Amino acid sequence: MDDTDDVIDDVFAVIEDRKANLPEDSYTTSLFTHEKGENAVLEKLGEETTELILAAKDDDHEELAHESADIVYHLLVLLSMKGMDLGDLRDELSERR
Repeated sequence: MDDTDDVIDDVFAVIEDRKANLPEDSYTTSLFTHEKGENAVLEKLGEETTELILAAKDDDHEELAHESADIVYHLLVLLSMKGMDLGDLRDELSERR
């Protein structure tokens, strides 16, 4: 695994920890406990996708990286909500090689 894999694994581990322990001061916890349920994270994915598209259209590389990270983070939260893990994502990506 390279450093990128390590970062994604680390972020997913933090998400899983927040899901299990629900610390009160955590944004991730707020997504898991939001009154809208999973719709909260789905709305965030939609919002971040729009922001990503605008950053790409404006050729703003810094903002493109920022919005890409937001999408990956919210995607990982969604996978965790659905009881999936990075192995599921890696398996699907491997099949597409």
